[in-house]
Amino acid sequence: MKKNLLSILAIFCVLTSIAQSNDDAPKLTEVWEPVAAIVKPGKTAQDAPSDAIVLFNGKDLSAWQNSDKKPAEWIVGDGAMTVKKGTGMITTKQAFGDCQLHIEWRTPAEVVGESQGRGNSGIFLMGRYELQVLDNYNNRTYSNGQAGSIYKQLIPLANACREPGEWQTYDVIFTAPRFSENGRLQSAARITVIHNGVLVQNNATIWGATEYIGIPQYKQHGLKEPISLQDHGNPVSYRNIWIREL
Repeated sequence: MKKNLLSILAIFCVLTSIAQSNDDAPKLTEVWEPVAAIVKPGKTAQDAPSDAIVLFNGKDLSAWQNSDKKPAEWIVGDGAMTVKKGTGMITTKQAFGDCQLHIEWRTPAEVVGESQGRGNSGIFLMGRYELQVLDNYNNRTYSNGQAGSIYKQLIPLANACREPGEWQTYDVIFTAPRFSENGRLQSAARITVIHNGVLVQNNATIWGATEYIGIPQYKQHGLKEPISLQDHGNPVSYRNIWIREL
């Protein structure tokens, strides 16, 4: 990464020098290579683009498994998958690192409980870094545990929750952490989250793996790890899940 930055800086310096000495030669600053890859976008912002991996198509859980690698047991119906209480967290069969993730979620229309007991689930990037899912429509909880937070770490910039029973959207840009060969952290994970069209995490630095009790810490892991969805005992639903590897 450092070498790439130095290369870009060197090119920039050369182009700047050329531009300053050749004001009448605009073509000298035109860069034609490399050519950006063509990606066909979806018909709407919610639809998967042509290079995306669809993790849930509304029909089956073939891309998912339980933490013990047995078939996922969540309920599939009406184009969505819903937490089946007590069956546990489900995990993608495929591993991911840097990525763009689109995921839609819905908390129950019937409001039961309050604070963390109301429509609770979570999206664990690399199985470790939790983006909280919670019904926070007129539901106060601790700020670093509400919807849009990186749980017990980063408070969201806004509460963009829709009413209970309505579908909500997360669009996520995630940069995985890097570790040296001896396990030392070289660069922390970073995340940008747009919740229902509202920016709630802006290229924020994640402190470490999510902890319910204690201080988050980084421990060395692979460049790619599965994504997990949490069974917190509430019947939260998900649909239209797709990902682009970056």
